[in-house]
Amino acid sequence: MNPFSKSRRESVGALGEEKLIAAIRRWLGRTSPRAPFGIGDDCAVLAPSRGPQLITVDPVIYPRHFNDHVPPRAVGAKLLRRNLSDLAAMGGRPTAAVLALTLDARVSRRWLEAFYRGLAACARLYRVPIVGGDIAQADGMVGASLTLLGEATGPRTLTRTGARLGDAIYVTGVLGGSLRSGHHYSFTPRLKEGAWLARRPEVRAMMDLSDGLAKDIHALTPPRGVAALEPATLPRRSGANLRAALTEGEDYELVFAVAAQADAAHFERAWRHAFPRTRLTRVGRFVRVGALPATAIDLADYHGYEHLR
Repeated sequence: MNPFSKSRRESVGALGEEKLIAAIRRWLGRTSPRAPFGIGDDCAVLAPSRGPQLITVDPVIYPRHFNDHVPPRAVGAKLLRRNLSDLAAMGGRPTAAVLALTLDARVSRRWLEAFYRGLAACARLYRVPIVGGDIAQADGMVGASLTLLGEATGPRTLTRTGARLGDAIYVTGVLGGSLRSGHHYSFTPRLKEGAWLARRPEVRAMMDLSDGLAKDIHALTPPRGVAALEPATLPRRSGANLRAALTEGEDYELVFAVAAQADAAHFERAWRHAFPRTRLTRVGRFVRVGALPATAIDLADYHGYEHLR
């Protein structure tokens, strides 16, 4: 559905800012608390966190992150899900969100209502209160940026640093074909899996896959190391070739390093017991620069998505 309306009567411009904010409150329903804990004040008031706080921000922008083929409800849900995926990568859980909306006055009210109702449904599912936001007008623009707050689920917060030479590399799910399959807006954030992994002492580093494994894996790679990925083991979505699995991005799966000395068989059995429906694949290991096995992928031949490149 195209977000722009040809009729002024059906556009957000016919409402104006104040009436639009009142409509947004209705569309969000119970996911938007009353002021001062939600929309209505200059700032929202949040309860103190019991542990380390996490914060992340991601946008959806037309036509960069969605187009006319993506339903507006799915766009709203994608906005929250892609932020939730960042929290999952550190073993966190969500606590609150704020949303900055930037749009042309010609945007369809029907499109925007469906967007917010999709966001609200996703927020209810993951118990995320939408506590505030902002609206700004920009000609020709339809975009929303959501800032998500969270907290650690246990004593440890996983980061991208900590992997060592020899550590095994694992990924959840399957890779590639995200745009063609609709996975890029219909995925499930790996929040439960991320929290479980953060409690496992053999897991040393983790991140989510949003720009393609070929690019993202460099952030996990230890100094003087290189990722030795085996092409035969790479889990691919139906119809995705090796290049797609490595570079297309928007997989929103987890990639993480497991200590070389860990009991891999025991770890994988524990995973299957905890998450029988979530695929887990060992795709390689970190080796010293210059020691890349002949069977491994030369990542110099592949590059994931990079903004402004």
